This record gives sequence, structure tokens and C-alpha cells, in this order.
Amino acid sequence: MDSLEILGSKARLDILRVLSRRDMYVSELMEKVGMDGKTATHHLDVLVDGGLLESYTEGRRRYFSVVREIQFEVSPSPNRRFVVQFPEQEET
Repeated sequence: MDSLEILGSKARLDILRVLSRRDMYVSELMEKVGMDGKTATHHLDVLVDGGLLESYTEGRRRYFSVVREIQFEVSPSPNRRFVVQFPEQEET
């Protein structure tokens, strides 16, 4: 999927909005964004595959965290820009 397809879902944008505040485990995230487990897992998998999220396990809980910056820019005339990108991460 390209960046626009990944971000073209309200559900995925809701997930990113919530996770931008703090890491969450799946059932906690499902409650916050109001979706069932199967739907949440699908959208989380898309975001992980797109390189925007990573997951880690603590005990029996699987947590998700945002790991990439997302830039979205729309400009009117005369520039007329429409940009959605995930800048490359710097190696540490």
C-alpha cells in the first residue's frame, strides 16, 4: 500500500491519533476507538506493515507504538501541493 492508501482510512487515522498520545495494548485501543478485535487487528497490521507502528509484548499484552513521523501537506494556489510522506528515520 502507498502512504495515501494507508492513511485513507478514518479507522487508521483514529488509531494513529490515539497512539500519538501513548502506547496502548490491543483491547485498550479497541475501546478507545470503538471497534471490534478483528477490525482493530486488521488496521493495526496495515499500519505495522506500512512501517508506522511497531508492537512489543509485556506479559500477555501486545502494545503498539507510533515509530515514524507522518507529514501531510495541502497548499492552495500558487504552490498547489498535496504531499503525504513518511520521512526516513535517522539511524541511531
